[in-house]
Amino acid sequence: MTTRPLELRGTRRPAGLSRAAFVSAPLCILAYGAIRLGDPGHGPGPAWTVGHIALLAGVLQFALVFPALRRMTRPAGAAGRASAGAAALLGLAGTLAVAAQAVIDLIVGLNAADRPEMNRLFDEVQSHPGVLPAVYTVGPMLFYVGLVWLMVQLAVRRRVGAWRPALVVLGTVTMAVSLDLMPLGGLMFAAALFPRDLPLSGP
Repeated sequence: MTTRPLELRGTRRPAGLSRAAFVSAPLCILAYGAIRLGDPGHGPGPAWTVGHIALLAGVLQFALVFPALRRMTRPAGAAGRASAGAAALLGLAGTLAVAAQAVIDLIVGLNAADRPEMNRLFDEVQSHPGVLPAVYTVGPMLFYVGLVWLMVQLAVRRRVGAWRPALVVLGTVTMAVSLDLMPLGGLMFAAALFPRDLPLSGP
């Protein structure tokens, strides 16, 4: 049985943007993880700022990846369409949460003189009702749930090989074990999402 290449459907310009995002989004996450490893104090400073800019850039590009994955499922029937749509919406909600967290981290890093002051500012931000679950705990998990859900649906419908969702799950677990493993997790995401020999179709 042959494995179908990862395909995108849509108009020519959005497909091109999505294709680029499939490559650059996980690579930006990988870059953030690598920069983080080189910053043992974890901010504030140039490494903290550059790393979080890379993270924000990568996460925002998933706003293109999730809709593209939903289109790729080509679900049959109302239930399939609802499943793909729900997964994409969860992923986009998670994208917003992670992006908000990255922005907060950037602002805190730029306004703090040292790590203790950063911790104080983080405590202040997280003390507001709803911020902790929305931005730091539950919200970001939706990103991974949506991504795994869509990749599994693609594999079930034989749009992609089963190794792709397996790598996404493994990458997610790897990053959950330790943020120090984020470069490895980002590499797994990059491999899972890489649009190898991806023919772009017209409208």
